[in-house]
Amino acid sequence: MSKDNPEVLHEDNHVIIVNKRSSDLVQGDSTGDESLDEKVKAYIREKYGKPGDVFLGVVHRLDRPVSGCVVYARTSKALSRLSELFRTREVKKQYWAIVSDRPPAEEGLLRNYLKKNEKQNKSYVYETEVKGSKQAELSYRLLARSERFYLLEIDLHTGRHHQIRAQLAAAGCPVKGDLKYGSKRSNEGGGISLHARRVSFIHPVRKTEVTVEAPLPDDKTWRLFRNV
Repeated sequence: MSKDNPEVLHEDNHVIIVNKRSSDLVQGDSTGDESLDEKVKAYIREKYGKPGDVFLGVVHRLDRPVSGCVVYARTSKALSRLSELFRTREVKKQYWAIVSDRPPAEEGLLRNYLKKNEKQNKSYVYETEVKGSKQAELSYRLLARSERFYLLEIDLHTGRHHQIRAQLAAAGCPVKGDLKYGSKRSNEGGGISLHARRVSFIHPVRKTEVTVEAPLPDDKTWRLFRNV
């Protein structure tokens, strides 16, 4: 993906899916940095010669240091229907993560309670329910390993704040580069080795299945797993 143009993975009249870089914001915030949604709007404006404002609805988010599939709505009809699909967990999202420490098993189910600390923008993991916590569940399997790293495939069963990052850290294998959750070293560029690899859902208007896979980031660690 070039510096200014988003890498488009799927595009139709109602939906556009792009491959987010780990440095991109999904939606503008107080930093004032140019966000991915603004880049996508500019792309649509230029491609279709649309004057003035371009409609683009944000239906879900990825943490800034995470890369991979981001789904946007191009119409208000698609926005309301996609938002409901995400709310009712009818959108299947699969993640890949690189970790430095061996996971507790080659595959498994992690079930914990997470409580978000707003001031720290961090979630804490508990084995039993505490006040203000929410149950979090994911399954993972070991896809591949290199001399120093392990590649995990993760299916989310709940959608909690920093869920994958917090639960993997609690299991003893924090995501590579994720200093906030216990990784020993940062990644070059400040991202973390967590990638929204695949997204699948029934199209909100056409009612056909949409499945999209995001190419892996182009860095030396991800390149170890290009052929998985």
